[in-house]
Amino acid sequence: MPRPWKPTPTLLLSGVIHVAAGIAVLIAPATWPWALGAVLANQILITVGCLLPRSALLGPNLTRLPPAAIARREIALTIDDGPDPEVTPQVLDLLDASGAKASFFCIGHLARQYPDLCREIIARGHSIENHSERHAKAFATFGPFRMRADVLAGQATLGEISGRPPQFFRPTAGLRNPFLAPILARHDLLQATWTRRAFDTRQGDPEIVLQRLTSGLAAGDILLLHDGNAARSANGIPVILNVLPDLLQRIAAARLTPVTLTAALK
Repeated sequence: MPRPWKPTPTLLLSGVIHVAAGIAVLIAPATWPWALGAVLANQILITVGCLLPRSALLGPNLTRLPPAAIARREIALTIDDGPDPEVTPQVLDLLDASGAKASFFCIGHLARQYPDLCREIIARGHSIENHSERHAKAFATFGPFRMRADVLAGQATLGEISGRPPQFFRPTAGLRNPFLAPILARHDLLQATWTRRAFDTRQGDPEIVLQRLTSGLAAGDILLLHDGNAARSANGIPVILNVLPDLLQRIAAARLTPVTLTAALK
């Protein structure tokens, strides 16, 4: 069922500014520099909301787990850009070895190439979430119809393969525009980003990646890593495979429990 969509205060203010600026220019044409300045300032604010992945200026955005999950000392490992036939099976083995669960934000067209790997993710107790159909770098520039088509194509693909429609959506690099929130509400999806990210698609040094993920690690954190598009460490191994064993040990030492996003919201 769709969730009601309500524009955020930022979007409501944007509408008021545009209407007021138009009325002001019609009534007193000499005010156009002030009206234009107000509109431009508003556009800067909207752009900030588009470019900051953890911002809630444009709509609801899960960046930390809810209080009940924090009380249970849960955290969420989220793994993006797969499935990858080389890396994902090894990630699954490492998670199994520590009894950790994770949420895999998969790309629709890759899931169609490796459906059995997606089913293996589910069979091992993890969840599959929606990371769009194509993982387009220009996703944040899409208009409403193209954006909706990309979100729903990924949703249909991943739901059919995994047997459960994804509950969460993460845009490419976390970047979006004001069209996304009403699309997600209409199709009962929640946007989820992260508490901290490792930038492990560009950074291949395991120590730096590990430090970024564990500095201030606490219950309720949502951590972002990548099995697809992972940077390679000096030994040529995808950096997630170097980092994950130590990360899971530090999580256990802190008496934290990695769970799927779905389980955390129960």
